[in-house]
Amino acid sequence: MPSDRLLGALEFLREAERLKSTLRSGHTSTGRPESVAEHTWRLCLMALVFADEFGNIDLLRLVKLCIVHDLGEALSGDVPAVMQTEGSGKPAQERADLEVLTRSLDPVKRAEILGLWEEYEAAASPEAVLAKGLDKLETILQHNQGQNPADFDYAFNLGYGRRQTSAHPLLAEIRALLDQDTRARAEASRAL
Repeated sequence: MPSDRLLGALEFLREAERLKSTLRSGHTSTGRPESVAEHTWRLCLMALVFADEFGNIDLLRLVKLCIVHDLGEALSGDVPAVMQTEGSGKPAQERADLEVLTRSLDPVKRAEILGLWEEYEAAASPEAVLAKGLDKLETILQHNQGQNPADFDYAFNLGYGRRQTSAHPLLAEIRALLDQDTRARAEASRAL
């Protein structure tokens, strides 16, 4: 790899490190706020664990989509799901941030990452549809597993990402199990 490409790649990786410190609204099982990087890691792990059940998909493409799906959040941060509204401009902001974040990369690698993000955002392939569904499921899984504040809105989980998680039979099956967990957590939190 030529030294200018290598230096550009290292600059990009240094900037992307911000995802380790970019916090989400979810909490870990120990009560610590979860980072975007941690969410992305488990999303990739979910893709790997369930890949054999998805039929004829390109696992590498699925994992790549999972890796880049929230990469733009390294600059402007995460917008909690409960605060996202249709037409909020979140996708445009993430795209703009991703353009800034990838500016030091070789043009071919930059185009690949931007293209993957666009594919994910548009759910333009079977792998992107799965990545979007798994993204919602990972969020719900974390909400159900996390040590949440007393006022956590478990009812939100029951409607969150319904369209994306019904896009494949396995996603829907996982969703049904997580909805059971959500109801149990909601009931337990009301009993406190």
